[in-house]
Amino acid sequence: MNAIDKTLSSDISLGFLLEALAASRDLPLVFRYDGRPVKPGYHVTEVKAGQFSALDCGANPEAWAEVFVQLWDIEEGDRTHMPAGKFAAIIRKVSEHVQLDGSAKLTFEVSDGVEPMQLYCAATPVLRDHAVHIELVPRAASCKPRDRWLAEQRQSTSCCGSSNSEKCCD
Repeated sequence: MNAIDKTLSSDISLGFLLEALAASRDLPLVFRYDGRPVKPGYHVTEVKAGQFSALDCGANPEAWAEVFVQLWDIEEGDRTHMPAGKFAAIIRKVSEHVQLDGSAKLTFEVSDGVEPMQLYCAATPVLRDHAVHIELVPRAASCKPRDRWLAEQRQSTSCCGSSNSEKCCD
């Protein structure tokens, strides 16, 4: 079976995230989504892993592994943002009970308890202002036939596919 890789180039894997956090275990871990940081009292409420297999409408098989980390964005007393090491320890604790694939696509599910849960992918962690910052970007829905068609359209309108091919494809 030739499966389509569901990992987006902007996605980071769980293993990459844990490696990046290892050097900054004592620094606060601050997630940002929708233009704002999570509140200092945020909780990791669930970590789950899945293996997915699918067939799209073009009869193309797909297969991927995905790890979901659920964040509850709340204010709670005088808590501060959790240290990166505590986040990593939560993931390790889950790994003792659930098989987590370090190369799996990583998806964050975030809610503030008022708005519905939203899905995000994570950018590479950045050290700034004595904290580890991770930007969460909305995870776009994907339709593989549409995505392939759009790629073909971009290819056909590139320089060598245009009517100006004699100018740029010497």
